[in-house]
Amino acid sequence: MPELIAPTTELHAAWLESRDDWGRGVHQDGSGLHADDDVDTPAGFAAYVGRLRREEDVSVPPQEGRVHCTTRWIVEDGRVLGAISLRHDLNEFLARAGGHLGYGIRPAARRRGLASWALGRMLEQARDLGLTRVLLTCHDTNVASQRVIEGAGGVLEDVRETELGTTRRYWIDLTRASDSHP
Repeated sequence: MPELIAPTTELHAAWLESRDDWGRGVHQDGSGLHADDDVDTPAGFAAYVGRLRREEDVSVPPQEGRVHCTTRWIVEDGRVLGAISLRHDLNEFLARAGGHLGYGIRPAARRRGLASWALGRMLEQARDLGLTRVLLTCHDTNVASQRVIEGAGGVLEDVRETELGTTRRYWIDLTRASDSHP
């Protein structure tokens, strides 16, 4: 059974295996990974995990241009299968193109319903943060993500050109009764 866990250095080798499944240098939605993060060395990986933990801590001001963000790894039997991030607020970029939530499932773990499962759990956390609605976005050609978002109650607001390409923008109303998630 998968679980959502806070990033931890204990899963360094498993995280690297997941990263290699994506491919080195490939963007991983929901991971919070920046191009300049050194994740190969133990010290660099610890710095990456530490940054993700600080971004969640509302007592620590976010870096300029960023917002507080809760990142969770999707883990099963010690394997990192993906990641999902919940941004606590929207800045200008996130309102235009990025949204409140981002997620990604490593190629070898796709088509198992993990993105839908993880999104359902993170919507519960969004409610706990007091959010009443959340914005999710995906590339216009990402049919799998469109299905995940629509399955969670996402209502398409628009499709627009952004710095991320042609972007579909959906809102999920969190004031409705919570759906039951598997």
